[in-house]
Amino acid sequence: MTPDHDGSRSSGSRAGLSALLRGHRLAAGLTQAELAARAGIGVRTVRDLERGRASRPQRTTVDLLADALDLTGAIRRTFLAAARGRLPASPSDEPSAGAVPVARSGNEGAGAVPVARSGSEGAEPVTVASGFSVDLPPPVELIGRDHDRAELSRLLAGDRVAPVVSLVGLAGVGKSALALAVTRQAAERYPGGTAGVLVGEGSDAGCVLSAAAAVFGATGPAELVTRLHGTPALLLVDAVERAPDAVAEALDQLTRRLPELRVLATGRHPVGLPGERVWPVPPLDAPPDDVCDRDPDVLVRYPAARLFMARLAQVRREPPAPEELPALAALVRRLGGLPLAIELMAARGRILDLNELLDRYGHRVLDLAPPAHREAAAVTLREAVATSYRLLGPDEQAALRRLAAFRNRWSVGLAEEMLAGDGAEPLGDPVPLLDRLLELGLLSVRGTGPLRFRLLDAVQEFASERMVAAGEETCVRRRHAEIVARLVARTEPELTGPNLPGALHRLDELTSDILAAITHAAGDDPHTALRLAAGLSRWLRLRGRDGAGRQWLRRLLDDPRTVDAAPAVRATAQLGLARLSAVHGGPTAEVATARRALAEFRRLGDLAGELDARGVLCALLISVGAHEEAREQAETGLAAARRHGRVRDTAVFQRSLTWHDVRSGELAAARRRLASVDRLASQCGEPRIRALARADLAEVARLEGWYADAVEHGRRAVTALAGLGDSGPRRRALGTVGLALAQAGRFGEAAEVLAELRATIPAEHGPDRAEDGLCALLEATVALHRGDREVAAEWFAAAAEATCRGRRDVVEALVGMTASTGDGALLDRLDRVCREDGIRLLPQEEALLYALTAGRR
Repeated sequence: MTPDHDGSRSSGSRAGLSALLRGHRLAAGLTQAELAARAGIGVRTVRDLERGRASRPQRTTVDLLADALDLTGAIRRTFLAAARGRLPASPSDEPSAGAVPVARSGNEGAGAVPVARSGSEGAEPVTVASGFSVDLPPPVELIGRDHDRAELSRLLAGDRVAPVVSLVGLAGVGKSALALAVTRQAAERYPGGTAGVLVGEGSDAGCVLSAAAAVFGATGPAELVTRLHGTPALLLVDAVERAPDAVAEALDQLTRRLPELRVLATGRHPVGLPGERVWPVPPLDAPPDDVCDRDPDVLVRYPAARLFMARLAQVRREPPAPEELPALAALVRRLGGLPLAIELMAARGRILDLNELLDRYGHRVLDLAPPAHREAAAVTLREAVATSYRLLGPDEQAALRRLAAFRNRWSVGLAEEMLAGDGAEPLGDPVPLLDRLLELGLLSVRGTGPLRFRLLDAVQEFASERMVAAGEETCVRRRHAEIVARLVARTEPELTGPNLPGALHRLDELTSDILAAITHAAGDDPHTALRLAAGLSRWLRLRGRDGAGRQWLRRLLDDPRTVDAAPAVRATAQLGLARLSAVHGGPTAEVATARRALAEFRRLGDLAGELDARGVLCALLISVGAHEEAREQAETGLAAARRHGRVRDTAVFQRSLTWHDVRSGELAAARRRLASVDRLASQCGEPRIRALARADLAEVARLEGWYADAVEHGRRAVTALAGLGDSGPRRRALGTVGLALAQAGRFGEAAEVLAELRATIPAEHGPDRAEDGLCALLEATVALHRGDREVAAEWFAAAAEATCRGRRDVVEALVGMTASTGDGALLDRLDRVCREDGIRLLPQEEALLYALTAGRR
C-alpha cells in the first residue's frame, strides 16, 4: 500500500516517520531485528513502521525506539513530532520510504567525530535565530591543517561565498575533522545556525532533505525553508560519495530555495553543482629524503611526523629513541602523509618499536587494517585507494597506471609524453586528467616549478599493482625509461654554463626516476640504458656518485647487446666512464678508454666531443704520471679551441695548463694564466670555472707565502662552489684555507677548518679510513708550526701515503717529514718523486732543506 499524497496530515506523518526511522537505524548500523531487540518490541512493529503501514504508534513504542537509537536534543524532538503527525504533508517535503537521513558521522582521518549529533558529550551549543540550539561536538586537534583551516574559514566568512564548498580527497585524509573544525570556527558568521548530517548508503534526495531539516530542528524541508529564509546558515554534509546523485539533487533544491544557506560538503569527489568551490584536501607533508632524519626538532616541522609522534604517545610512554627517528621519517613517507594510515601504523607502536614497524610493514602499507574490533568501522588503505580508483573512467584508470611509473615529481610535459602513443594507445590532453586526479585527492601538487605533480605514495603503489595485473608493466616502464633518457639528453648541455644550478636541481629531483629507468632499461632495453647513462656522467661527477656511475657504464659498455649502439653514443659513454675514473686517479685501462673515445669523436668530426675527450684525457694522464703527454694534450686542445673560437674550452685548457705551471714552480705564470681563465669564464657565463680558478688562485697565493690572500680567495671559492656541486674542488679549496691559516699561525681557525674537512671525508675512503691526505697534511702543518715535530712527522707520513701521485701535496708532505725528523735518507725519496712527477721545489722548500743539510754538516 502506498501512502496517499492528498495533503492529509496522517499521510505525511507516516511517510516522514518511516524515512526517519529507517535512516536513524541504518546510521546506527542496526538491522530491523537488532533494533527491535534493543528497544524491546517486536520486529514486525519496526518493519511496519518503516514501510509506513502502521497508523500512529503508541507513545511508549516511539520513546523505546528513540532510546534504542540514542536520539537526543533536536533530533529526538523531530522524531517524536513525526510520530505524532506534526510533519507537513506537502509531497515535495516527504522523503521516500527508502531514504537514509543521518545525523552523525563515521570515522575518517585524524580523530573522526560525530558531525551533528545533538547533545553529544562535551559539545557546545550553537545558538540559532529561532531560540533553540543544535549541538556540534567539539573539534579534535588538527595537525598540519592551519593553512586549510584559515583559508576555508576566510572563504566561508566572505561576502561572496560559493553556495557549496566541497572538501575532496582520499578516504582517511581527514576531510571530516577539517570540515568540523571549520564549521565551528565559522559559526558566528551564520545566525541561522550550523549543523551537519552524514549521508548514508542508499539515501535519496528526500531523505537528505528531511535529515537537513531535522538537524536544524525543523519538522520538514518546508518548515526549514520558512525558518531559514533570509537568514545565513551553514550545513555540513559528510560522505557525499555514498549517495552522490541524491545529495546533488537535495542540495540543488536547498540552495535554490535558500540563497543564504551555505553548504560545506566532504567526499571523495565534488557534489557537481554550478558555482561549487572544490577544495582538495592533500595528505600531510612528510619529511623529504634529503632532510636530517635524526634530529627530532627537524622532523616535528613536518605535520605527518608530528601526527605520528602524537598518536604514538597515546599508545606508549616513551618518545621515539634517536635510533628510531630515521625509521619514523621513512614510515610517514611510505604512508604518503595520510592521517588514517599514520594512525593505523602508530597504533602498532604499542607492541613494536619503529625499526621493527618499518621492517614488518614498510613494504605493505596498502594492507594496513584497523584492529579486529574496528574492522566494521574502517577500511584498509588499499580499499580506500581502490574506492577512488573505481571513480575513474577506463581511460583515466589507464592513464593513472602509466603515471605510476614516475617515482617522484613530474611536469605536465612529462605526463603528456607518458600518455602519448609510441606503442600504446594515446590518452589525450593530460590537463583535464590531472585536474580530475587532483579533484579526487589522488594527486599531490607542491610548489610552482614544472616538476610539481606527484601521485600519493599509496596511490602510486596501488596503480603499479594494477599496471602489472593489466600486463602493461614492460611497455610502461620502457616508455618511462625513454622519457627520462630524452629529458637527460635535453638537460645535459646545461650542466656547463650559467644554467648549471638549475640543471643540477632538475636532475636531483629526478634521481629516483633516473635510477628506476636505468635499472629497468639495463635488462629490457640496454640501448636506452646506455644513452641514459652516457648523458649522466657530468651530473654523477658533480654529485659525487662516481663509483655507481662507473659500475653502470662499465656494465652497459661490456653488454654484448650494446655493441651495435650508435658510435656517438658509445663514445660518449666511454668518455663518461673515463671522466668518472679520473676523479680518484683512474687506472691505466681507462686512459685507453679515453683514447678510444677521442679517436671516435675525431672520426665523426665532433669537435665538442673531441675537446671534451682531450680534457678528460689530460686528467687521466696526470693521475698515471704521464705529465708531458698531459701537457701536450692540453696545448693541442687549447690551440683547437682558440682556432674555432670556443671560449669555454679555451678557459678549460688554460686552467689545465695552470696545474703544469704550479708543478714546475712557475707561480707567476700560473697567476697570469688564472687571470685569463677568470676573464674567459666571465665572458662565456661559466660561474663554476670562475670558482675553480679562484680556488686555484688561493693555492698559488699560499705557495707564494701570501697567506691572508690565500684565505680570502679560498673562502670566496668555497662559498661559490657550495651551490654548484662537485664536492671535491670545494674540499680542496677548504683545505687550502686551513693550510694557509696554519702557516699564518691562526691555529684555532685552522682547527675549525679541519673539523669541517673531517666531516666531509668522501665515502669511498671507507669506514676504516680515518683520515684522507688533505686532513693529514693540515694536521701535520699545524703540529709543525706549533713546534711538535714528532706528531708532525707522523701526520706528514700519513699524508704522503694517502695522497695520489702527481700532486704537489706529496712533495709538501715529504719536505715537512724531512724537516720534522731531520732524516736525510728522506731526501733521496723526495728527489725521486720530484723527478718522476716533474715537480720543482719552491724557493722556501729548498731553503728549508738547505738549512737541514747544512745543519747536518
